Amino acid sequence: MQVSHHAHAGDAGATRAALVPALAALMLGALIVATAGFAGADVLHNSTHDTRHAFALPCH
Repeated sequence: MQVSHHAHAGDAGATRAALVPALAALMLGALIVATAGFAGADVLHNSTHDTRHAFALPCH
């Protein structure tokens, strides 16, 4: 029994459709890392502290 591996026209569209959210996530991640990298320690601490309070999580 032979299995044929032919590319289908729909495969390129599916790959392209999966690529868009992946690139968007990559860009968002890079933006977050760059923002955190250039922010001061006090800014990062305060934003994390406020976020924990916004989610009703105990922090101290």
